Amino acid sequence: MSDTGQTSRSGLAAYITVTAAYWAFMLTDGALRMLVLLHFHTLGFSAIQLAYLFLLYELMGVVTNLSAGWLAARFGLTSTLYAGLGLQIVALVLLAQLDPSWSLAASVGFVMGVQGLSGIAKDLSKMSAKSAVKVLAPKGDGSLFRWVAVLTGSKNAVKGLGFLLGAALLALAGFHVAIWLMAALLALILLGTMLFMPSGLPQGKKSAKFNQVFSKDAQINRLSLARMFLFGARDVWFVVGIPIYFYSVLSDGSVAGNRAAFFTIGSFMAVWIILYGFVQGIAPRILNAQARDTAALSRSAATWCAILTLIPAVLALAVALNVPGLTAVLVGGLLLFGFVFAVNSALHSYLILAFTSAERVTLDVGFYYMSNAAGRLIGTLLSGLSYQLGGLPLCLLTAAAMAGASAIAARQLRMAA
Repeated sequence: MSDTGQTSRSGLAAYITVTAAYWAFMLTDGALRMLVLLHFHTLGFSAIQLAYLFLLYELMGVVTNLSAGWLAARFGLTSTLYAGLGLQIVALVLLAQLDPSWSLAASVGFVMGVQGLSGIAKDLSKMSAKSAVKVLAPKGDGSLFRWVAVLTGSKNAVKGLGFLLGAALLALAGFHVAIWLMAALLALILLGTMLFMPSGLPQGKKSAKFNQVFSKDAQINRLSLARMFLFGARDVWFVVGIPIYFYSVLSDGSVAGNRAAFFTIGSFMAVWIILYGFVQGIAPRILNAQARDTAALSRSAATWCAILTLIPAVLALAVALNVPGLTAVLVGGLLLFGFVFAVNSALHSYLILAFTSAERVTLDVGFYYMSNAAGRLIGTLLSGLSYQLGGLPLCLLTAAAMAGASAIAARQLRMAA
C-alpha cells in the first residue's frame, strides 16, 4: 500500500473515531438538557429560573472556547477531546448527588455549577471534533464541506435523539437513575476512544501562545459575529419559550398528563434537532457547493439569514392573533425555521474552516465557537426574560431581531481577491 493510501486510511479512521466519540457526547448532552428542563419545571421553577440553570453552561462555553483552541494547539486535539468526555462524566456524577431536600437557592446554585462544568466539557469536545475535520479531510474536490456537513449533521441528529432519550428516561426511570445510566454509557465510550484512537491528529506545540487566540482576520471576525446572532436567534425560543409554552398547552397537571407532555415535548424537540441535522448533512447539495467557490458561498450566507428573519416574525404575529390551529402553525413554522437555520449553520461551519489555515485551525475555530457560545448565552438569557415579560410572541420577535442582526453581519463577508 502506498504512503498516501495509508495516510488516507489513517485519517479516515481518526475521523470515524472522533465522530463516534462526539456522537456519544452529544447524545448525553441533549438528554441532560431535557432532563434538567422538564424535571425542574415540574418542581415549580419559573421560566427565568429555568433560564438561570443554563446560563453558566453557556457562559463557560464562551470562556472555554477562548482557551480550548490554545489548549489544543499546545497539548494536541486528542487531549482536549478526552478532557471533554471526562468532564462530562464528572458533571453527570455530580448532578446525581442533587438532594430534593435542598432549598431552592441551593438547588439552583448547585445545578448552575454542574451545568457550567458540562458547558466546559461540551465546548472542549466540539472544538476538538470540528478542528479535526480541517486536518483530516482530503484536500480539494469539495471534501471539506462534505466532511463538515456529515459531522455537524449527524451530531445534531444524535443530539435530537438525546432530547427524546432524556424525556423518556425522566418519565420511565426518574431523574437520578437516568443520570447514572448516561454517566456509565459515556465512561465506556471514553475508554473505547482512548483504546482505539489511531494516529493522525496534531499532537500540539509547546510554542503556542495564548494571545494568538484572538483573530486578526476580518473575515473570521465578521463570520463570528454573524454566528453569535444566528445562534441567539434560535436559543431565544428554543431553550425555554417553546418547551414551556407546549407544556402549558399539553399538560393537565396530573401524573399521566405530565408524562404525556414530557414525551410530546421531547419528541418535538428530538424531531426538530434530527431534521436540522439531516438538512445540515445535505446542505452542500442544497447550496450546489461543488459548483461554487468559497466567495460565492460566502455571499449566499446573508441571503439565507435574511430568509430566516421572516419566519419568527410571522409566527409571532400568528401567536398574537391566536390564529386557528395555532399549535399546528407553530410546529410547521418552527420546522421551516429549522430547515433554513440548518443551511445557515452548515454554511458557517464550512466557511470558518475555509477561511482559516491548518496552522491556526484550533485557534480560529475556538474563537469562532466562543462567538457561538456567546450567542447561546444571550439567547438563553433572553429566552427566559422575554417569555416572562411577553410570552411566546416576544420570544419570537426577539428571535427575528437577532436573525436580522446576523444577516447584517453576514453581508460584510467578502473573500480576499
